[in-house]
This record gives sequence, structure tokens and C-alpha cells, in this order.
Amino acid sequence: MRFNIFAKRPDVTFEGAPAIKLNAEQSLRRSVLSCLLWEDEFYEDGLAIADRIAALAAEVAPQVVADLAIEARERFNLRHAPLMLLCALARTGSGTSLVSETIARVIQRADELSEFLSLYWRHGRKPLSKQMKKGLATAFGKFDAYQLAKYDRDGPVKLRDVLFLVHAKPKDEAQAALWKQVAERSLPSPDTWEVALSGGADKKASFERLLAERKLGYLALLRNLRNMDQAGIDEALVKDAILARRGAERVLPFRYVAAARAAPRFEPWLDQALAETVLEGPVFEGRTLVLVDVSGSMDWKLSARSDLTRMDAAATLASIIPGEVRVFTFSQEVVEVPPRRGMAGVDAVIRSQAHRGTLLGAAIKRINGVPHDRLIVITDEQSADKVPDPKASKAYMVNVASARNGVGYSDGSASRWTHIDGFSEAVLGFMREHEQLMSEAR
Repeated sequence: MRFNIFAKRPDVTFEGAPAIKLNAEQSLRRSVLSCLLWEDEFYEDGLAIADRIAALAAEVAPQVVADLAIEARERFNLRHAPLMLLCALARTGSGTSLVSETIARVIQRADELSEFLSLYWRHGRKPLSKQMKKGLATAFGKFDAYQLAKYDRDGPVKLRDVLFLVHAKPKDEAQAALWKQVAERSLPSPDTWEVALSGGADKKASFERLLAERKLGYLALLRNLRNMDQAGIDEALVKDAILARRGAERVLPFRYVAAARAAPRFEPWLDQALAETVLEGPVFEGRTLVLVDVSGSMDWKLSARSDLTRMDAAATLASIIPGEVRVFTFSQEVVEVPPRRGMAGVDAVIRSQAHRGTLLGAAIKRINGVPHDRLIVITDEQSADKVPDPKASKAYMVNVASARNGVGYSDGSASRWTHIDGFSEAVLGFMREHEQLMSEAR
């Protein structure tokens, strides 16, 4: 762990624009909510970001860490960054029920039991506190045979290791029998596409059966569309599964774009499914201007194994904003693009201009001259020029990266920016809630 990362530095972005000095809680939130843990970003490597999260989480109150871990998991659908926060909470909140209650709530997939311990022990094994054991035991009890079998994987920490460590007590004989199978690693193989295909089953028949029986998760569906296309899966089954959106509440918007690029044949239905996210909340009142960062730094991949970039995530978010919308992009220039929904909107943003410098300040000055009621800027906040206050009273700076400093914060003066971190549709829900509170306060 490197804790010597907070040497005195100028309060500027990596591109040189003045940045507001953040407190530990603001910095932690910024680092977590747009972070895919361990993945490198344009300006910082994944290890530096992870180290900063651990160091900052040790500085703030345990309740703040707990609340952020829950929010990151439940509202922003992140998986690994919340586990890192649990590790910090286990140290700072040791001895309190806050630790056990937060662990039990944040762990929502069976493999997160072992992943959490792997993170906690990444610098060497150490004993688990009573509250850690209690939280893990409660979390273990949430999973049925299918979930446990699906994630009973080989690795440094196995599910049986977790079970032995926490001394969980089964609630009945059926659960006792299930946990005996976990301990013996004798769980029946789950009925998943991975098991079916690794066992040599026919790809086409396996996928069609899983689709017909509704046993394929939505993210697994999106990730396997290319395989299904190549195997000649019944088109009607695939179409129905895409449009049904069963389990889609856990899928980040940019996943639809990745699926469409991998399997263009299914793009019309993916586009329709993505558009459904627009209808899940009320339409914004008045005219909204959306300004999307298409500078070079936004071209960095979301993860080492992904073909998608921060720009893809930003463009996807811009394409699902409801209401009367005008969309602009900025880099060296400011360019207006057609306010299209879904995949067409993503393409319009990305192809709007060359991906070069980051003149956000000049872009805001230009946008301030366009009539509007609301401004939403989606960016990594690494401006090369000073960013002025917006003209609109409803103005949001949505940060989609974890870089140390940013520009969209109030410095305690009359700044009108409302800062939001993250690239899921949860940021739109935050805007609605914020504006509702503003309306009630008037």
C-alpha cells in the first residue's frame, strides 16, 4: 500500500486548469463512483487509484464509508470498488455492528464473499474481526444452491474457506445440507451457459434452451450475442430476451453499445432496450443542453479487456437523457449534433469532431450564450482552461473518471455547479431528486 500519494501539489487538473481543493469525503466519492477497480485510466494507473481509495477511506468517518459502499453497489451497480470500501470499513469501524450490517448488504453475489476476503488479505493474511465474520455469515445465508454452485470457483479463497472461517449457522436442515455440499465441494453443477458449453453440449441447443427457460442472465445475454449469432440461434428467442430486459436493472447503459458492436444484427432490439431506460423516470422540464467531452483522454478504454471507452460511456449517458434536449460536444471546438436517442445518438457524439484538446472553459462560455433551462456536462473534468460558472441555475458536472482533481465543484462561493460522479443512469435519478428538493425548498 502506498500512502505517500498526498504530497502537496497545485490544485489543478492534469491538463492545467484551476481545480477546487477537495476534502477527504469529496475526494473519496470522486475516486469511487466512476472507478472500475484496478483498471488504468488516461491520467492515472489503477493501482494509484486503488491506493487513494484505501487512504481516503481511512480518513473519513466509518458511516461515510458504509453509506458510499452501499450507494456504489446498489445505485451505481459497481462491484469491486464497494468491496475495497468494505476492507477499509473493517479496519476503521471494527467492533461495531456497522461493519457486519454493511458487509451483509453490499455483498450481493456469492463470488463477492471470496473476492472480499482476497482484497482484505492482499497484503497478507490476518484474523477476521467478530463483526466481519458476522457480516459474512449473514451474507452467506442469502445464496441458494444455484448461486453457490455458479460461483464455487478455484482460487486462493474458495467459498468453503469463507464458510469455515465465519462459522455460519444454518437456519434449517435444508441449508445445513447445502452448506455441507459447499464444504465438501460436491455441489451439483449449475445450469449455466458456461457449464453447458464446457461440457461439450451443442452451442445452439444450449443457448436456445437457456433462453426458453429464462435461465440466462441479462448481462450474460448481452455478452454472448456474437456467439449466438454465429451459432444460428432462433432470432425470435434472442429478440424476446433482449426486449424483456429481465435483470437489466444491474446492467450499465454502455453494455448495450458493446453488445451492438459485437453483434450488429441485433442492434435494432438493443437500441429499443436501451431506449427503455429513458422511460423509467419522469421527463425533465424545460430545455436541456448536454455537453459531452470528446477530447483525447476520453478515448481511454474502460478496462483492459473492454473495447469501450470513457467516451462511449459518456455518449451513451447523453443518449438517454429525457425531454427537450440539444446535444453538443467539445474538444478543441464546440459542435452541435442531432439529439438522437440510443445508438444513433452515441454515434453522432463520437463522430462529431476530432478527439484532441480539452477546452471545457471555452465550451462553457459558448454554451452560456445558448438559451436553456438546464446544463449537463459529461466529462473527465481535466480541462486545459479555466472553467467559468454556468448561466443556468440547474447545471450539472457529471464526472466519468477517477482522476485526482476536477473542475465541477463549488468553492464555497456562488458557484452554480452541482457535481455528480458516475456513468450509470443513476446520475439522472440524482438530478431528478435534486431538482425536486430545490422545488420543495422554494
